[in-house]
Parts: sequence; C-alpha cells; structure tokens
Amino acid sequence: MMQTMSTVVVADDAGRTAPVTRGPSVHRRALLTWLAVYPTITGAFLLFGPFTAHLPMAVRTLVMTGLVVPVVVYVLMPALLRAEARLMRRRG
Repeated sequence: MMQTMSTVVVADDAGRTAPVTRGPSVHRRALLTWLAVYPTITGAFLLFGPFTAHLPMAVRTLVMTGLVVPVVVYVLMPALLRAEARLMRRRG
C-alpha cells in the first residue's frame, strides 16, 4: 500500500495549532532519489568521464560526487517532490 501525502494538525505547548504536511513514504522517497541519482551519475560519467579517466578512482569519485550531489539535492529532488505532490493531489 502506497502512502500519500496528507495534512495533519499539530498543537504546541501553548495550544497554538498549525497544519503539517507529511511527505511521501520512505519507499517512495527512495524511488524518487534513485530516479534523480542514476541518470545524473550516468550523464556525468558520459560528459566528464573522458576528462577524468586519467585520475585515480578515488579522485574521480570525489569529482563526480562533487558535481552530482548538488544537482540532485538542490535541483532534481525538489522538482521530483513537487511533481510527486501534484500527482498525489490529483489522485485524491
């Protein structure tokens, strides 16, 4: 069973309430992360692989992760999470 996004209301110690939106399940986040990471890593190796081929593996990995992680964290994951939220709202 897939968990959809839902809104709950929480109260603090002073009795103030605020809506809190739950994100996707851990399984759905894992899938979204994979959907962002795999093509990004593949593209980075296709684009930059020839330029880093002479470097030791540890340095190549450092360079590639230095390029891939910010793209995934700051660009792709927010976009995928917004798209997933829109999809879940449409599904009701």
